[in-house]
Amino acid sequence: MKAMKKFGILCLVLLGLLSNLTGLGGLSVKSDDDTGATSNFSVAAKSAIAVDAASGKILYDQNATDQTTPIASITKLLTAYLVYQAISEGKITLNTKFTISQYAHDLSENSASSGIPMAQGEKISVKELLNALLIPSANSAAVALAEGIAGSEPKFVDLMRAQMKAWGVTDATIVNASGLPNSILGSNIYPGSSTSATNTMSAEDVAIICMHLLQDYPQVLNVTKTEEAVFDQGGASQADISTTNQLLPGFATSRAGSDGLKTGSVTNFVDCFAGTTVQNGFRIITVILDINDPVDNTSIFTQTNNLMNQVYGTWQAYGIVAKGESLPHHETMSIMDAKEDKSNVVAKSDISVVVPMNDPVYSVKFDSSKGRTLVAPVKAGTVVAQATITVTDKNGLGYLPGFHATVCDFTVDHDVARANPFVVLWDHFVRFVNTQL
Repeated sequence: MKAMKKFGILCLVLLGLLSNLTGLGGLSVKSDDDTGATSNFSVAAKSAIAVDAASGKILYDQNATDQTTPIASITKLLTAYLVYQAISEGKITLNTKFTISQYAHDLSENSASSGIPMAQGEKISVKELLNALLIPSANSAAVALAEGIAGSEPKFVDLMRAQMKAWGVTDATIVNASGLPNSILGSNIYPGSSTSATNTMSAEDVAIICMHLLQDYPQVLNVTKTEEAVFDQGGASQADISTTNQLLPGFATSRAGSDGLKTGSVTNFVDCFAGTTVQNGFRIITVILDINDPVDNTSIFTQTNNLMNQVYGTWQAYGIVAKGESLPHHETMSIMDAKEDKSNVVAKSDISVVVPMNDPVYSVKFDSSKGRTLVAPVKAGTVVAQATITVTDKNGLGYLPGFHATVCDFTVDHDVARANPFVVLWDHFVRFVNTQL
């Protein structure tokens, strides 16, 4: 099996060279329906995007850079990112308790605001507030978390803006932590912002948030896949909470493999949704903003299912090399002062990329510079090289900003012993002569 796989990959290499691709290339057999952006498919919405959650490769793009769309409660994904970041930095824990302010309490009682009643002055844990933030989309939870972490919501908004800028996103408008329009927040709006302002982003911007959230803090899925829970059990604000994500089990639009992320409602219905699902061996992220004329709360999930079906019907996970196997033309490399001239180099894990069906075109750049600086002895499993794999498609969809390719580690497959002192001395002398004289 391994030999056949290596032979197949070798054939792809030769074909890639013939087509002027660098490194490895796939056989290009074009079809009219081999990528997510086709003339006979569209999402009934203002904008949409689908990406490979492992690499950031764009799989579908429909007006995805239009930054003028209100995103409502999808904002809470960025709020959640900063909460998890504060936890990872040791500033707070899931058990840290924040006090429910007058502002958060009043917001929870506001009929115009999605939320669950929260008793003023009660101390509620970060874990409970995260559940309320991401499962039923409680706006009061967003305020409580923002105030608890930054001291005030405006200061938290400053953190949100700084984080987006750090990711290279400069076209988003962020004025609060919940996603509510300023018109509902009264005197609590961000200083200098308009009473009519609201959070707006492009579908691409939202996808960038989702990518970073899933890659940096994948534990968020343990919350977003929850269908029902009890909030603040035994406390003054105890309430049953239920998910707003109708791709989860129990709904007519449910989808196997779906486990997040977040809905947003600009109108009376859910009309924005950032979702994620795993199917056919790879995870995707989809974002749909401002669907056309939703008839009820199922419309956005029907559109999301259509988009996910399109992606999984036109893209596939393509295996390049298995864990413990070598990449053709890069089977061995030299390590300084090693007893052996060449050491076997193998993949640290299975390597696959998401490519258009019938058109697996990609290039591989193998970088062994790290290994050349290692000095024997070297333990088996030590990373000595990396391969950067870039997928191309006929529509030039590219990658999300900040994500450029799949990077894979390669290791030595056995302990590499050090040569005897005389050999080492001679090698150093030869190297000196060759480089300095």
